[in-house]
Amino acid sequence: MAVFTPVSLADLGTWLPQFPLGRAHSIKGIASGIENSNFFITTDEGEFVLTIFENLSFEQLPFYLHLMDHLAQRGILVPAPVASHTGQLVTELHGKPAAIVSKLNGDCQLSPQPVHCAEVGTMLARMHIAGQDYPLHQDNLRGLDWWTETAPKVTAYLNPEQQALLDDELRYQQHFAVTPDYRTLPRGPVHADLFRNNVMFNGTTLTGFFDFYFAGCDTFLFDVAVTVNDWCIDLATGQLDTERTDALLAAYQSIRPFSTEELHSWQAMLRAAALRFWLSRLFDFYQPRDADMLTPHDPTHFERILRRRRAQP
Repeated sequence: MAVFTPVSLADLGTWLPQFPLGRAHSIKGIASGIENSNFFITTDEGEFVLTIFENLSFEQLPFYLHLMDHLAQRGILVPAPVASHTGQLVTELHGKPAAIVSKLNGDCQLSPQPVHCAEVGTMLARMHIAGQDYPLHQDNLRGLDWWTETAPKVTAYLNPEQQALLDDELRYQQHFAVTPDYRTLPRGPVHADLFRNNVMFNGTTLTGFFDFYFAGCDTFLFDVAVTVNDWCIDLATGQLDTERTDALLAAYQSIRPFSTEELHSWQAMLRAAALRFWLSRLFDFYQPRDADMLTPHDPTHFERILRRRRAQP
């Protein structure tokens, strides 16, 4: 959520009338994140979030926005997209696709306790079930094909030990992806980026998931592993916290129990989730794009997590 494409209040004043939101009163760039340009905006109708999409195309965006609408209609706490007067969820702003969604109440919980993890696990399972009848399909754009394509682009920046780690893990995941267990894992739309800063709470009550713009169709287990690798760890070491992990997984499985194949695949999927974010952080760190308020994440965080997941039984 850095700002690659600046938007002024004057820009908003000429663009916003196509939506049923009245006049624009304020706009403020959002500093966190590194993928799109995001802004808090205040209008006659309240507070909203404006996103300008820097990489996703007009053709790709309906998957994400209609998914959010689909989930919201089924009681999942997600931002609701705002349609224009002509029914469009995506319109052009400064030559790029843009959308407005409702702003969730609450704050991000950056020091989660087991009660927060249980809330996340419950809502994640409900989200997976609610998305099973979503009619649109789009592969996870940051899945195995992207890992395979991106690894050679970062290899030159790594020392020999890191290169060996990356090569070995990528081979492992390529082999895992053709195993019978992997091929039978339950699948559907997943968030794929459900970090602490993408969930809102009021106290210990979860008020919503947001930032669905890495969503895609993948295994539900991958989504759970991505979530556990952020919500249930000691940030300094990457070590899993047993109490938080147990709370999230127990809450999730009280809604959607794991299959036998998912239980067999858990460690491999924790490794896959760590590899995905190590690779993306390496790429963003060593090949950054120009943007206001952009601070690339440290890739060594997920290198540590990957090494720990490979070492654990």
